[in-house]
Amino acid sequence: MVNLEWYRTFKAIYQTGTLTGAAVELLISQPNVSQHLSALEAHVGKQLFERQPRRMVPTDYGKLFYTQIIEAIDKLEHIEAEFRYTRTSNIPLTCIGTPKEFFNQVLAEKVHEVPANLVFEFGVTKELIKKLVSGKLYFVVATHREDEKDIIYEPIREESFLLVSSTTYDTGIFNQLIATEDFDLAEKWLTDQDWYVYSSDLPIIRRFWLKNFKKRPAIKPRFIIPDFNSILKAVACGKGITIAADFLAEDLIRSQKIKEIWKGKEITGNTMYLAYHKNNVTTAQIEMIRQLVNPQ
Repeated sequence: MVNLEWYRTFKAIYQTGTLTGAAVELLISQPNVSQHLSALEAHVGKQLFERQPRRMVPTDYGKLFYTQIIEAIDKLEHIEAEFRYTRTSNIPLTCIGTPKEFFNQVLAEKVHEVPANLVFEFGVTKELIKKLVSGKLYFVVATHREDEKDIIYEPIREESFLLVSSTTYDTGIFNQLIATEDFDLAEKWLTDQDWYVYSSDLPIIRRFWLKNFKKRPAIKPRFIIPDFNSILKAVACGKGITIAADFLAEDLIRSQKIKEIWKGKEITGNTMYLAYHKNNVTTAQIEMIRQLVNPQ
């Protein structure tokens, strides 16, 4: 019978690249690492690594073997860690995926009120939903819906998008163009500015443009920063513009660190959801997380 520790040792060697590194990670001796690897290779009947002086290089079969086992090993280790984390406590453990900006702006000041141990993971909705489906997360704060079976999406908040800049940024020409409803020249003015954006595919800006100018944006972003809180901080200190969700910008607008330039001739909005697998969480867990993520 295969020993699970052989697989863990194989994973550690593969990821660290050396027997010594694997021994340090696993807190066992290097001879034990070598013994585990030899036993696994004997069991599968294939050489998994080419042994070089300072490096363990995976063979083609070793690479294939890694791709076949890594998901199962990671899942087992996740389960083991979860039970180890909770066995000395009567407080339940809940794993939540959320955009980093939503945590900073909405959840950070409220987490202490939740009667549970919370483990947060930051990321984009598509990747977080994959982890929700696989059972690695219990809940996800999602910026859109994905087409996954048995995932429930509960609306929790409506966000609208604002065009913003630093308070000292000269937007007089743009303001006049909007006042006279010269939207073609207003669009040209926007296109000529320095843009701070979240990603090169411009998802929020594209939606804002389609709603207000009925076309795709032709802008070339100058700064790509994958965190909206950082974008807004940079905008407040610099000479450029961005489009951001109202709940992220409102505190900075109120404190006069940035200013709202335009909501658009039509409001561009989005629904945020609390997502969870209907078979993996209890009614009590759902209600607890609803209280955390919903506006008060």
